[in-house]
Amino acid sequence: MTVNLAVVGLGAFGHKHLDAISQIADAKIQYVAHSKMDVAQEVGAKYGAKAAFTDYAELLAQEDLDGVILATPTHMHHEQTLQALRAGKHVMVEIPMADSLAGVQEIVDVQQETGLIAMAGHTRRFNPSHQYVRKLITAGEFNIQQMDVQTYFFRRTNSNALGQPRSWSDHLLWHHAAHTVDLFQYQTGEKVVQANAVQGPKNPDLGIAMDMSIQLRTENGKICTLSLSFNNDGPLGSFFRYIGDSGTYLARYDDLFTGKEEQIDVSKVAVSMNGIELQDREFVAAITEGREPNSSVAQVLPCYIVLDALQKQLDY
Repeated sequence: MTVNLAVVGLGAFGHKHLDAISQIADAKIQYVAHSKMDVAQEVGAKYGAKAAFTDYAELLAQEDLDGVILATPTHMHHEQTLQALRAGKHVMVEIPMADSLAGVQEIVDVQQETGLIAMAGHTRRFNPSHQYVRKLITAGEFNIQQMDVQTYFFRRTNSNALGQPRSWSDHLLWHHAAHTVDLFQYQTGEKVVQANAVQGPKNPDLGIAMDMSIQLRTENGKICTLSLSFNNDGPLGSFFRYIGDSGTYLARYDDLFTGKEEQIDVSKVAVSMNGIELQDREFVAAITEGREPNSSVAQVLPCYIVLDALQKQLDY
């Protein structure tokens, strides 16, 4: 079975998904969609798509389309996910799948009503570095005591991961913190029962906080400290320190190191060293096998419950 996919939104992450799908034997880039037709046609031709669209509803009406990958601006995720499910298409949506708990809950409800595959792009679950740590945890060889996480970027203007201008503003809590909040609960296997957040001044042009600090505690006392910034003029990205009862591990995207900066070979953890590709492989496999995927919208709902609580704290 070949799964025919469309990538919607052709910015930095749209291209990452297109590159990933190109490596998956039982997946095909059938269509692409973007707000500008010249961009859609150029990218579609590069990746061998059958056609390019600017009209999302027209795309969803294609009978030979099995599923969509949404790499569009955050404020479009919720409605586009619902549209895809109601059109009978499987969907993987980049995070956050909505910017409110009510929106996320609606997606979960509609997925359950339709029975289709709906998956959120919580890529950290799939990075080989984090998979390696998870295997230790499930084998009973490592127990997390604390996660210390830094998520740092330098984004004082609206720009994407390639430095290109964009029309929408990113968000430290609903986008970047979502990766860590989900990963912390996933790796510990426990729910967060205490969550605190403080934020720095809002950028007058972007209207968002540029610095944030978050503390989390699970029901059995495991803790997570997360520092986030769009003001950091230095090494960029998210860096995870796992402190446990039998060791310390540093995860930098798909790479893993001991607490003493000794690199660990994670090349045999999965069929690829690319977390985005592994995430897309899970989406395709769930469709072909008719099963719930890792990072399904229902599985990641607890993350958004925590984000909602943190948002209320910050608003108060």
